[in-house]
Order: sequence, then C-alpha cells, then structure tokens
Amino acid sequence: MIVAAIIEYSQDQELVGKHRPDHRAYLAKLLAEKKLVASGPFTDLWGALIIYQADSIEQAEAILKGDPFYHANVFLNYQLRPWKPVMSNAELLPGAPS
Repeated sequence: MIVAAIIEYSQDQELVGKHRPDHRAYLAKLLAEKKLVASGPFTDLWGALIIYQADSIEQAEAILKGDPFYHANVFLNYQLRPWKPVMSNAELLPGAPS
C-alpha cells in the first residue's frame, strides 16, 4: 500500500540543517529499498510530504520513526494517510526518473 505522511517540522532551522544529511541518506536508503515513493519539503518550511510504500499503516509509521529527523525531534507532528494514486505525470515531478 502507498502511505502519505504529512509532517510538521520544527521551525529551528539550525536543528533541521544539522540533521538534514542523515535524513536524506535515510531517504536514499528507502528509495533503494523501494520503500520510498516520493519526498520533499513544503516550500514554506512548514514541513514535508513523504510517500512510503509499506505493507500497512503500522509499517509506514515504523519507517517514519526510523528517520533521523524523527529521533532529532525535527518531526513535531505527523499524519499518515493511505493514498491511492490515480494519475501521475513523471515529467512534472522533479527528481523522478524519466
């Protein structure tokens, strides 16, 4: 199943910046393991959208809780929602393989 995580971040940009390299390395690992569909921060710095591939909401939550941002208290609040993509356009999604 595909699970979208809507995540609110700490507004402490020093904290976020300090842990960003480990967070991105974790996401790259998930991408290689085919557990990450897409991810990226909201441009207003409020937080991020991370879309996981998981067997259940509980598994997606475990993946989220493995994120260095979670352990560093960058993630203040999150909501996990099952998501069913109906249409997509890879050409419009930055970072997507062409």
